[in-house]
Amino acid sequence: MTKEIIIISVGGAVIVPDSIDTAFLKKFCKLIKEKIKTKRFVLVTGGGKTSRNYIEAVKKNISAEKEDLDWLGIQATRMNAFLLKMFLKDISHPNIIENPEKEISFDKDVLVAGGWKPGFSTDYCAVKLAKNLGSSMIINLTDTDYVYDRDPRKYPDAKPIESLTWQGIKKLVGEEWEPGMHAPFDPIASAEAQKLGLRVIILGKDIENLRRCIEGKKFKGTTIS
Repeated sequence: MTKEIIIISVGGAVIVPDSIDTAFLKKFCKLIKEKIKTKRFVLVTGGGKTSRNYIEAVKKNISAEKEDLDWLGIQATRMNAFLLKMFLKDISHPNIIENPEKEISFDKDVLVAGGWKPGFSTDYCAVKLAKNLGSSMIINLTDTDYVYDRDPRKYPDAKPIESLTWQGIKKLVGEEWEPGMHAPFDPIASAEAQKLGLRVIILGKDIENLRRCIEGKKFKGTTIS
């Protein structure tokens, strides 16, 4: 029986909210190890606050090209990817995937990927990996349980949205990518996902909620399609 491939984009804000969340990593990896009996996983890690801190340090102090700022963010994603791979060392491919368009040897149950190249976030990498590996869905773990009609960190009355079209997400996040951008799903990735007819599910970091989503049960989150 061919195992289903599930792509999970693990946001940097989930891995390193302020300091490294080892409690989350242990629970997350335990779930992945349980589920490899019937599924294979591609885990794409974001840069989160680590990436933004480095980018802001440069922007506030020296003049820098946008491409160089992107490279800073990419290195943060790869560091997070290597960290996650170490937690899954016994079941993961030995190398971090850095180019989502290359032919991929999927000889282990888990692949871990980081950022690719300037101009693209790890959301875009997840979309490209979905295309490459023939997956129709991406689960995106972030630091909020839903996509909201406006930033819940700034507006306490922000309303959660359970389902969105790709046109709807475009209205929320715009159409341009900026290094270190904080968005539910980045604009360039959204445009590509729409072309491919992908379904993206935005979840918070609750492991039992993620389990329900993987098992096809009712979950708390936002579905974009």
